[in-house]
Amino acid sequence: MSDSRNVAKALDALRHGWAIRVTAADGALDLLPAETAYAQPGIYAARLLISAARAATLKLANQRDAAVPEAPVMIHGAEPFNLSAARNLADPAQDLGSPLRGPFKADPIEAHHAAVAAMEMARLAGILPAFLISTGVEIAAEVSAEDLAAFKDPLNLTIQARARLPVHACEHAEIVAFRARDDLREHVALVIGTQTSERAPVVRLHSECLTGDILGSLKCDCGPQLDAALARMAEEANAGGWGVLLYLRQEGRGIGLINKLRAYELQDQGFDTVDANERLGLPSEARDFPVAARMLDLLGVRSIRLLTNNPQKVATLQALGVEVTERVAHQLPANPHNQRYLDTKRDRTGHLLR
Repeated sequence: MSDSRNVAKALDALRHGWAIRVTAADGALDLLPAETAYAQPGIYAARLLISAARAATLKLANQRDAAVPEAPVMIHGAEPFNLSAARNLADPAQDLGSPLRGPFKADPIEAHHAAVAAMEMARLAGILPAFLISTGVEIAAEVSAEDLAAFKDPLNLTIQARARLPVHACEHAEIVAFRARDDLREHVALVIGTQTSERAPVVRLHSECLTGDILGSLKCDCGPQLDAALARMAEEANAGGWGVLLYLRQEGRGIGLINKLRAYELQDQGFDTVDANERLGLPSEARDFPVAARMLDLLGVRSIRLLTNNPQKVATLQALGVEVTERVAHQLPANPHNQRYLDTKRDRTGHLLR
């Protein structure tokens, strides 16, 4: 029987730098997180689990196709890896300072499904996807691929609380909080105006962005998009309609705050948003859209008018059973700091910004 609590325990272990065991039908792996593990005498590993994107950057002799940057690759070198060497290899910020490394070779991964689950666990924990293998360190938590699937099941999400919340854009608003038992991220919906089944609401999916929403970052358009979405919904409410803002706790499109800041550092080195994420071994799109679909279902919203410039978001929600009757454009002017970011969204991820 799968148990999503095991994932919560394993995520906590990874953030603390403790070793975990990941199991699947094809085998098991004992893993020590390269980024967060604390130095102990005698910790070495003959093999290191990294992402395909990192393997490609390291130019392995049997280099993998990194079309799926977060796919797992097992490597070994002439000497065992210690924590310092593993961290140096895991962090792409060190690439320019340490250009000559290796030689390394890739090994077959017998427990492939366990390795895939491990890379996903790293993303959920917000750490770099790199693990020392079989270090002999005590295992703090054990988790299976089935546990991970149970943890990510959107049906775990339920409404926890709701209250009237007058906001600057509209005094007639209600906030609804959602949470899953074993996932501490608390997503919220802000319902603007009076909910009615007679008219499809304007809906905006907004992923948490501390730097843009709170600090006013000019590197992205998240803060202005949030404000504009609430203003658009207020207009709709004043005209007899209503709107729903889904505020998803998925910082950095699902890679976490610290990894997002690492991507910013790589952007300062000249990489665009997509390439920066891939050099970290992380997907450029890791948001959990089934969570959004579940939130709409719990609110009793069956049909929506989606406020987005991203046609793929429309297609994804429709595939999840949400009826999208209209895509409502949500384009805002660029500034000198986010022009390249917006160009990347247009040219590489299909956003309609022309």
